[in-house]
Amino acid sequence: MGTTKNLKIRHWQVYSLLLMAYDFISIVISHFLALLLRFDFHYDKIGVNYLAIYKETIVFYALACIIFYYLMRMYRSIWRFASYSDLIRTITTTSICFVVHFAVLRVFVYRMPNSYAVLGFMFQTAFAVFGRFAYRLYLLLFGNKKAGIIRKRVMLIGAGDAGTTIIKDVNNNPDSYSKVVCIIDDNPNKIGRYIEGIPVVGGRDTIMKNCRKYEINEIYFAIPSSTNKTKRDILNICRETGCEIKVLPGIQQLVNGDVSLSAMKKVQIEDLLGRDTIKVNDEEIFDYIANKTVLVTGGGGSIGSELCRQIAAHNPKLLVIFDIYENNAYDLEQELKRKYPKLNYRVLIGSVRDSKRIDNVFATYQPDIVYHAAAHKHVPLMEGSPCESIKNNVIGTFKTAYAAMKYGAKRFVLISTDKAVNPTNIMGASKRLCEMTIQVMEKLKRNGTVHKLDLLEDCFGAKSSEAIAGKTEFVAVRFGNVLGSNGSVIPLFRKQIENGGPVTVTHPDIIRYFMTIPEAVSLVLQAGAYAKGGEIFILDMGEPVRIDTLARNLITLSGFRPDEDIKIVYTGLRPGEKLYEEKLMAEEGNIKTDNDLIFVGKPLEIDEDKYLRELKELYDVAMDNDDEKVYDKVAEIVTTYRKEN
Repeated sequence: MGTTKNLKIRHWQVYSLLLMAYDFISIVISHFLALLLRFDFHYDKIGVNYLAIYKETIVFYALACIIFYYLMRMYRSIWRFASYSDLIRTITTTSICFVVHFAVLRVFVYRMPNSYAVLGFMFQTAFAVFGRFAYRLYLLLFGNKKAGIIRKRVMLIGAGDAGTTIIKDVNNNPDSYSKVVCIIDDNPNKIGRYIEGIPVVGGRDTIMKNCRKYEINEIYFAIPSSTNKTKRDILNICRETGCEIKVLPGIQQLVNGDVSLSAMKKVQIEDLLGRDTIKVNDEEIFDYIANKTVLVTGGGGSIGSELCRQIAAHNPKLLVIFDIYENNAYDLEQELKRKYPKLNYRVLIGSVRDSKRIDNVFATYQPDIVYHAAAHKHVPLMEGSPCESIKNNVIGTFKTAYAAMKYGAKRFVLISTDKAVNPTNIMGASKRLCEMTIQVMEKLKRNGTVHKLDLLEDCFGAKSSEAIAGKTEFVAVRFGNVLGSNGSVIPLFRKQIENGGPVTVTHPDIIRYFMTIPEAVSLVLQAGAYAKGGEIFILDMGEPVRIDTLARNLITLSGFRPDEDIKIVYTGLRPGEKLYEEKLMAEEGNIKTDNDLIFVGKPLEIDEDKYLRELKELYDVAMDNDDEKVYDKVAEIVTTYRKEN
């Protein structure tokens, strides 16, 4: 049975045998045609000696060519993907056959007309090329209407190197159901010219017109070096066409040589935001993190997990991932194990509200840097559970920050939010309290008054005798909404669209600042490197985005028409929600850093004695689970907090 299986002839081998037979017959015919052409296609004019030599030599010559073709691997190519290199190999092989044949005829055989060998070579080469490229040509012309499916007509935006590569990949792929039929480029020198036989029909202002003229189904954006603003402007025009849009992600694809149809991706909502990506100093971040023990609380969350990914790429001595939700932590652990097999890490489960657990983690691993991302962040849910928001966000932050001070961590970086500015909800107010907490910690450290923490010994277990004064630098990083994070609006919109609508927007005029998760984390890492203590770092997030526009764009990108295929319903502002978010409090000021997109808010003057007393009172109220008193107490401490019903 095993022998029978091993002797089974494969499909490609059958095809190779048939191709050998074709080559043999074509070589015989080629040189007979050469004789006929030499004598003007008058058979009776061909000399008897010439016919005799042809008959005596042609079979041996044809067999020799077949053997040489085989040695040149001309029977092992996949001819449906025949390419320029295959053409060159075919011509080279037949040329060598011609040289040998011509020499043999001149030296060892009765002299034949020189034109016989030359014309025979030309016919032989033509037959060899045709036999190998006929199937490829057939597929290009007719092969993409399989099962009655018509090829999609593609408009390509970008007549550069990336665009040219995409054209070749699309049009030369026999399995592709797409065909590039026109090109858009803003360079006037390229308009009216052709690339791979495809016309450059105009600039971005002609996209709509040419989509109608060429009956376009898909648009490919292939300008990886474009700025985000240019990309957004062009994609917004493309969006109005109703065509499916795909983009080449970025310049890195061109650098890596990864420019192909498979590298194209569907347009994401962040492609339409139009803000240039944050650029950070990787060398500074590497020097700051390399060979350090780094702790990330809330490490399984949207921001925390991305922090862990980027930290893992900067060669830490040890990465400690701390989270209360084991499923997220487990998923992240498997990902890091796969992507960074040499990474030294620990995944720990626990709550930042548990003083003893936090103390044990710090005592065991002695982290140099702490990124505190653990927090309750969902605005409407926290309005219904304000005490939990205080317990987890404020009390959890204090306990973690105190442990950092106690065990001598070099940096403590708090992840904050623009909702902390003039908050109208308990979540935002709690994050403002977190900012105030780390600023007070920084002030106590600098003034050498850590002993004031003894006031909180009963509720927080804080003892000044345990704290290492003057070592930990406390900073906060504040940014806006994060695209794709847990609880953000975009995953909600996508689910609503998948279910056929309606898409719910709270108010037609509500606006928000947005950034991607990797951008947010880059800011956090850069801020950690910049920190001197007490700062609140803020990202310049560009222009705010209208949520209504965001919803309409997402519906369009999903292939539907807003208000027709998918309805948009305005539900009214939710508890604690306001129409716009701010990045800075008026009194904080605005100081530039070395990074043009990162600014620093000046530390506010806070009466630490008063704040510590109020924090103790807030702790007691929260632990009593008295929601109404919590609201009042928070409003008393955070004077900019205005609760909206």
